[in-house]
Amino acid sequence: MRRFLLVALLVLLIPSALLADSSSDSHAADVKAVRAAVLDYVEAFYELDPERLERSVHPNVAKLGWTREADGAYREHPRTYEQLLEGTLRFNKSGWIPDDAPKDITIYEVLDKTASVKLTAQWGVDYMHLAKLDGKWMIMNVLWQSHPTE
Repeated sequence: MRRFLLVALLVLLIPSALLADSSSDSHAADVKAVRAAVLDYVEAFYELDPERLERSVHPNVAKLGWTREADGAYREHPRTYEQLLEGTLRFNKSGWIPDDAPKDITIYEVLDKTASVKLTAQWGVDYMHLAKLDGKWMIMNVLWQSHPTE
């Protein structure tokens, strides 16, 4: 009887242990894919590479931000997907972005379908929402501003 209980217990526990391992592997893969999407986004602008933006940003993206003007006032800057693509071709055209420009990615949360991320880049700070669509992580929303004054 003890042997039967032990076998029954193992039969019940082994699948859940395997499921937990595959679940954590899947989560780790999702975190890696989210980071890669955000890195593609920032490097699309740094390296003048619109293909990287195309693979990381959904065409229905909503992007809104504020740039700080010389007088210290902020100006609202909404952007469409098409404007973002155009921007990747000219943002760093003169080479003003240094090789060590920031691309600090802080991942706040990755669930099975959504993720929340902060990117600190040369131009400022972006807060992003990503969605997993057809197995691929895509940036859906970006809210950003120029770096704050000290």
